[in-house]
Amino acid sequence: MILRGRCHCGNIALELAWPGDPPQIHARACDCSFCVKHGGVWTSDPGARLAVTLRDRARVSRYAFASRTASFHLCSDCGVVPFVTSDIEGGLFAVVNVNALDDVDPSWLRKASVTFEGEDLHSRLARRARNWIADVRIGAAASIPAR
Repeated sequence: MILRGRCHCGNIALELAWPGDPPQIHARACDCSFCVKHGGVWTSDPGARLAVTLRDRARVSRYAFASRTASFHLCSDCGVVPFVTSDIEGGLFAVVNVNALDDVDPSWLRKASVTFEGEDLHSRLARRARNWIADVRIGAAASIPAR
């Protein structure tokens, strides 16, 4: 199933090929201070594919904190954080903010709170490589190839 989303102003657009129809979307509310302050609720599936289209790359900021192993991509205009990436051993992995997705039926969501407090760096990267979306493409509006 194809799920679409975007930041509030539309500068960052998402197209997420998600397994299952209807999908079951695990929506994880992280308890770190950044996610709490931004209302981030994250989802990923290693079998999903994510294509991100940036209308104006100059209006997208990256923010990294703590271990600096994840980049929060936020729209400099509207302030929404639609996705996060992590570079792991040469591969790009991502999670998507469920709140940035359009037309998601609430019955698809499997909500849970999560904490990663105390997780060591090796375990954190291994968890991401195992659970995050591994097929990630980021490009300008006309540069993402059709699949």
